[in-house]
Amino acid sequence: MLIKQLSIFVENKAGRLADITSILAGKNVDIRALSIADTTDYGILRLIVNEPEEAAVLIREEGLTVSLTDVLGISIPDEPGGFSSALRVLADAGIGVEYAYAFITPKKGKAFVIIRVADNDAAVKVLTDSGIQLLEQEDIFSYNGS
Repeated sequence: MLIKQLSIFVENKAGRLADITSILAGKNVDIRALSIADTTDYGILRLIVNEPEEAAVLIREEGLTVSLTDVLGISIPDEPGGFSSALRVLADAGIGVEYAYAFITPKKGKAFVIIRVADNDAAVKVLTDSGIQLLEQEDIFSYNGS
């Protein structure tokens, strides 16, 4: 139930994001979700892609620093309080969220969220026990709205 996320250390300069995404596009790597956090000089680009291991190799071949990180994906109701409910389950179990980002789904009423926590196993248990749907890597690319 873990999803592989690419974390790429990126120099904060014009065109760098275009360069990275072009490298992936040229090899038919599909980006489904992304997040970027930056400082004045550098940033971390986080990507969920269909071929994470292949994408990591491509990025390394370009001389960039990249790592694969295990994250969780959850499906929540796309309504006020949907995300809050999932976060409350984690907080009540003493599990902190390091970061999160969301992306759209093809079905109205659902949202997908990527979350990074310190203890994936504990988070999987409490989320599952609370009836929150966990996603697999292939779910993100094959989701048909059901």
